[in-house]
Amino acid sequence: MSLPTSADDIFARPSSPPDRGNQPVRNWRRCVICSEQSSFKSPREFATHLRELHSTREGGSFICRYGLHGVCPSLPVLGVSDKDYEDHVSRDHILTSGSRSGSSSRASTPGMPRSSTVPNIVSANRWSVYSSSQNLPAALNDPNKSRSEAMVFFTRTWGTVFIDRVDIAASPYLDDITRTDFEDYMQKTSVRYRRHQQYSQPANEKDKERDVVKILHNKTREAVELARSADLDQIPKVFMQPNFQLEDPDTFRDVLPWSQLESSSNGAAVETKARQSSRLLQEKLTHYLDIVEVQLAKMISLRSDAFFHAMTSHDQLQSNMLATCHSIKHLRDRVHTIDKVFVEGPLKIMKLKSKRTNYVTMYNKLKMMATVHQTQPTIQLLLSTSEFVGALDLISTTQEVLTQELAGIVSFRHLGSQLTEMEKLIDKMMQSDFVRYAVADLTRPLTPEQVQVMEEERLVTILFGMLQQRKFVFVDMYREEAAATIKAIIKQTVIEIVSQADDIDVEGNVSSLADQMRLLQFETWLELLREVFRILVVLLTRIQGVRDMMQDVVHISAGKARVHGSLNKSNNCDQWPAEGGATAAGITPEAAHVHVPMAAEVDVVITESECTKLTSSLRDMLCSLCDTAHDRCTKLLTAKAKDGFLEKLMPTEFVQLSRSIEQFATECERICGRRSTSLRGGLQSQANRFVNRFHEERKQKLGLILDNERWKQADVPAEFQELVDHMEETGEVSLPSRPDTAEIQKPVDYLFVRKERFAVVGTVLMLLKMVVEYGQCVDDMPAVGTDLLTRIVELLKLFNSRSCQLVLGAGALQQVRLKTITTKNLALASSCLQLMVHFMPLLRQHFKRQIPTRQQTVDKHFDQALKDYNDHIDEIANKLLAIMDTMIDSQLAKWEAKPPMPSSGMRAIGKQMGKLHEAIIDLLPAEQINALFLKINESFKLKFRQKLSKLCILNNGGPQHALVTSDLTFYVGQMKSLSSLRNFDDRMVEVWPSR
Repeated sequence: MSLPTSADDIFARPSSPPDRGNQPVRNWRRCVICSEQSSFKSPREFATHLRELHSTREGGSFICRYGLHGVCPSLPVLGVSDKDYEDHVSRDHILTSGSRSGSSSRASTPGMPRSSTVPNIVSANRWSVYSSSQNLPAALNDPNKSRSEAMVFFTRTWGTVFIDRVDIAASPYLDDITRTDFEDYMQKTSVRYRRHQQYSQPANEKDKERDVVKILHNKTREAVELARSADLDQIPKVFMQPNFQLEDPDTFRDVLPWSQLESSSNGAAVETKARQSSRLLQEKLTHYLDIVEVQLAKMISLRSDAFFHAMTSHDQLQSNMLATCHSIKHLRDRVHTIDKVFVEGPLKIMKLKSKRTNYVTMYNKLKMMATVHQTQPTIQLLLSTSEFVGALDLISTTQEVLTQELAGIVSFRHLGSQLTEMEKLIDKMMQSDFVRYAVADLTRPLTPEQVQVMEEERLVTILFGMLQQRKFVFVDMYREEAAATIKAIIKQTVIEIVSQADDIDVEGNVSSLADQMRLLQFETWLELLREVFRILVVLLTRIQGVRDMMQDVVHISAGKARVHGSLNKSNNCDQWPAEGGATAAGITPEAAHVHVPMAAEVDVVITESECTKLTSSLRDMLCSLCDTAHDRCTKLLTAKAKDGFLEKLMPTEFVQLSRSIEQFATECERICGRRSTSLRGGLQSQANRFVNRFHEERKQKLGLILDNERWKQADVPAEFQELVDHMEETGEVSLPSRPDTAEIQKPVDYLFVRKERFAVVGTVLMLLKMVVEYGQCVDDMPAVGTDLLTRIVELLKLFNSRSCQLVLGAGALQQVRLKTITTKNLALASSCLQLMVHFMPLLRQHFKRQIPTRQQTVDKHFDQALKDYNDHIDEIANKLLAIMDTMIDSQLAKWEAKPPMPSSGMRAIGKQMGKLHEAIIDLLPAEQINALFLKINESFKLKFRQKLSKLCILNNGGPQHALVTSDLTFYVGQMKSLSSLRNFDDRMVEVWPSR
C-alpha cells in the first residue's frame, strides 16, 4: 500500500465508482422487510433497528430474524451471545461483499451472505482505530505485525510504494468522506490563498538578495584576512605555542626530524637523500626566520615612536635604579639592627612564657585526668549512702569534662559509655528505693503518733534525684502503692474484726469474707466501719504529708521559693466526734506537721510548665486516693446492704450510720480539698431505700390503724402533750428529751395546743408521732430531705383521703361494723383534721430549713395538702348542715298551723338542735359551732318562709298568724338556750312571706 502524499490523493480515491466485483456492498441504507422502507443514516442505527425489530431473545441468547419468513439464512435457528450477535449483524447484514465475477444478477436478499474476496470489517477482527493505518507512525506501530516485519521497509528503496498497499477498512461508525465534502471550503479559501501567494513572493526574493550580499561581504572580508595572515600561516604552529621549548624531546623531533637527517651505511643513495633533506630543512627554517624578521620589522616600524622614547629615557632609568638599590640596602641594614635589638629578646621571652603556660595546662590536664579516674569509686561511695543527687551531679560533670576538656583522650574512650550505663543503673536504683520507701512508709503502724513523714532526708534525696533525671513517674508509683495499701488495710481490718466476733462462725470455709462480714450484728459492723474510717483518716493524713513534701521539692526544683507553713495549714485537723476521726484517733495538729529539710542551693532542673503539671498530678493523686478509699468503703456498705439489711434498720441506727459516713466524707474533703461522691452516693442510695421502707412501714401502719378506728374520742397520754408543747415552744418537729426520773402522768381527755383544746382519736396521735419521726429523719439525713418531703405529704394525704372514705363515705360501717355515722363522729373527724392543719405550717418551716434552696418545693406540696384538709373540713361542716336541713325538711313537711302550740314539729326541731349542740360542743371550737348554727338558722328561716308561703299564711294578725308566732317564739327560745351560740338574731321577720 502506498501512502497518500496530499489531500488530493486522499479524496481522489472514493471518487471513482467502486467495483462491485471486489468491493463490499453496503446494505444498511434501508430495511427491505419493513414496509416503511426507511433510510438509515449510519450502520449503528441500522444495527439497532435489527436488534429491536428483527431479533428475539431466549434466555441469554439472541436469534436473528432478518430474512424471508423471519428466518435468517446465515444464522437460522441458533442462539448466540450478545457479542456474537453483533459480529453476525456486522458481517452478514450491514456490509456484505459482491460476487467475484460480477455476472451474478441474483437480487440482494437481506440475510443472504455473498461470496467475499476481501474480508469485511468484522470477518477477521472488529474495526478499531488500528484499521486506518495510513501514516508512518501507524505503519510502524501496527499491533498486527511484529517489530521485525514493521522495520523491513527501511531496507527498501524510499518511495511511494515502499510498503504493501492495502485498502482502508471502512468504519461502521463513520460516514464516507469524499472530495465533494470539501468543495465548499476550498471555494471559500481559494481567493485568499492566491492573494497570500502574491504577497509572500516579493518578500521572499528580497530576503534572498539580502542574504546573497551578506554572504559576499563575509567572503571578501575572509579573503582579506587570509591574505594578511598568509605569510604567518606558512610557519608551523609548533613555533607559535607559548610553551615552546626546544629542550623538550617531542618538540625537538617535531622541529628537527632527526630520523630523516641520519645517514645510513647501506648505500650512498640514502646518504645523498639525507643530505638533501637536511639542506631542504635548513632552507625551510631560514625561510621561516626571514618571514618572522619581516613581520618584526613591520611591527617595529609601526611602533618606532615607542622605541625612540624608550632609548631616550634609558639613562635616567639606570640612575634611578642605582639610587633605589642604595636605599633598599640601607633600609635592610636598619631592619636587621631593629630585629636584633627589639624583636629577638622579647620573642624569646614570649616563647618561654608560652612554654610555661603549656606546662601548667598539661599539669592541670593530668590532675583532671587523675580526678576523673577516681569518678567511679566516688560514685560507688555516694550510692552506698543513697546520695543520688551527688552521684548524678558527678556523672553529669564528668560527662561534660570528657566532652569538653578531655576530648580525644584514648584512655578515657570507654568512660563515657560506662557513666551512661551507671546513670541508667542509678535511675533503676532510685525507683526501687522510692518503692521501698513508699511501702515502708505506708505499711508502718497506723497510730496517731506515726503521721509524720518517715525519713524526710531520704525522701528528699530520692525526689531530687528523680527530678534531676526528669523521671516524673514517682507520682504514679506512689499512687499505685497507696491504693494497694488502702485495699490491703481495709481487708486486714475486716479480717481482724470478723475473727474476733463471737456471733459468727469463721472456722469453716463455707462462705466468703463478705458473707461472714454480713453476718455481723449492726453494732459490731458499725464499729468495724468506724475503725476502717479511723485507719483511713490516719493513712490519708500520712499520704497528704508525703504529697506536700513532694510538692515542696517540685517547687524548689523549679526555682520557686518554698512557702513555709503551707503544709501546716493544710494539715490543721478539726475536731472528730466520738464515732471516729482524726481527733478521736489522737492526731493532733502538731503531730500532722511535716516540712522539707532546708537543703543546700539546688539548681533549677525542671521548667515552669513541668512544675505546673507535676503540681496538678500531685493534687489529682491525693484526690484519687481519697476516691479509692471511698470506693472501698462503698463496697463494705454495699456488701452489708445485701438482702435489704440496711433498709430494716431502726431510724436511730441508720442515723448513726449516716453520721459516721458523713463525718468520714467531710474529713476526706478537708484532706484532699475536693468533695468525694462515691460513698455519699452509696449512702444516698441506701438512704433512698431506707426512706422507701421507712415510709412504706408507716404508711401500712397508718392504713391498718385507720381501718380499725371506731372514731371515738380517745384519751391523750402525757407524752403526746409533752410532744406538742415541745413543738410549740421550740418550733422544731422533734421528740422532747424526757428525763429518766420524770413522773408518770395520767392521760387527759383533750390535747391542748396554745390553750386550744382538740378532741382526737388514737389514729391522729399515731400520725402526729409519725410526723415527728419524719422530721427527725430529715434532720439526721438532709440528703434525702426532698424524698422525705414527698413521702410525708403523701402520708398526710393518705390520712385525709382515708378518713374521708371512712367517715364521710361511711366506709367505717363495713370496716369496723359501726351502726351509723353520727354527728359526733363527723365532729371528731373535723377536730382531728383541724389539729393536723394547725401543725402544717410548723412542719413546712422545718422541712424548708433542711432542703437546699434549689430543691425547695415545700410550699407547693404543703399548700396542696393544706387545701385538701380545709376542703375536707368544709365538707364535714356541710355534711352537718345537710343533716340538719334534712331533719328540718322532714319536720316542716308535716307541720300545720293548728293548736296545740308549740307544735310537735317545732318541738322536734328544737330537740334535734339541742342534740346536735350537745354532740359537738366538746369536739369543735366555739367559733365553728357558732358559725354552723347560724347557717342552720338561716336555712330554717328560708325553709319556714317557703312553708308559710305554701300555706298562704301572712303576717296579718289573724288566728294563724298567732299560732305561727307562738311556734317561732318557742324556736327562738330553744336557740337561745344553746350555750355556744352568739350573735343570734332573734327577729323572725324574714320568715313571713310578702303580701
